[in-house]
Amino acid sequence: MHSAAAMSRRLPPLSALRAFEAAARHLSFTRAASELGVTQAAISHQVKLLEDHLGQPLFRRLTRRLLLTDAGQLLWPGVRDGFDRLAEAVQKVQARGDSGVLTLSLTFSFAARWLVPRLGGFLKAHPDIDVKLTTTDRLVDFAREDVDIAIRYGHGDWPELSSWKVIRPVYTPLLSPKLTKGQSLSQPSDLQLLPLLTETDDTLDWKAWFKAAGCTWRPSRRLVEFDTTQMAVAAAAEGLGVALGPPEYFAEELESGRLIQPFDIYIETEDAYHLVCPTGRADEPKIAAFKNWILDEAAKAEAEKTNAPRTRSRARGAA
Repeated sequence: MHSAAAMSRRLPPLSALRAFEAAARHLSFTRAASELGVTQAAISHQVKLLEDHLGQPLFRRLTRRLLLTDAGQLLWPGVRDGFDRLAEAVQKVQARGDSGVLTLSLTFSFAARWLVPRLGGFLKAHPDIDVKLTTTDRLVDFAREDVDIAIRYGHGDWPELSSWKVIRPVYTPLLSPKLTKGQSLSQPSDLQLLPLLTETDDTLDWKAWFKAAGCTWRPSRRLVEFDTTQMAVAAAAEGLGVALGPPEYFAEELESGRLIQPFDIYIETEDAYHLVCPTGRADEPKIAAFKNWILDEAAKAEAEKTNAPRTRSRARGAA
């Protein structure tokens, strides 16, 4: 298999191919020279270089007109299409750099629970940048999709991507006050008397939380499973059980009393939400503006967290 570098060395000079493409399109050295802003002699010279490189004539030079030879007819469509694709690629890059639209891919839960409530601040500070949010649980392919940046959950070490940690969620029990029917929860072990809600058949987080609380884990027979943390906490708000969730995601429900947080005991995930973009694009003005803003917002959110004593423990991350 030949390398791309070896293949590129076999190509004729780009200037010769450009002169040939213009002359073949116009069937005239004169009009090709006018289009490219050079002399007719320069076009003729470049075409001759290409013919020498290929070892065969590309034009039949008749009186006052040109015709493509069989070799020229074979070569021209590929050269024409190549320059068209090159021009299209350049235009796309220029349009992306000049565009005031910033396309961001992220999960629905992060968008709805963390980003959107804060996004007005970015739009106000940068009225020249329009933001397009696309929500998905899959990893975006920057090479194939029209996306500028993304929020990804993990360790932050994705190949060919620049990465900045935004937040590392912490999880604590959340429940509706109607679940306890007015009875207080005096100690963490009391939660094991209630239905426990979990995400996708995984009790590791509950086991880690009870360990952090100094309790022996006794698997509940009333364990209800959900696809996502957001669904589990939504069910908790309806009184179906107790869910583990990041309290900063559900500040509104906690403030209104739909949810309560009975204990200041947390488990901390090993992974975190990161802002990512292709390596080499971080300095683009719209990307740099969003990066600086979201990292500043994350720092503010961390500073505003409660100063109440916390017991923390490491646990498997759950997005």
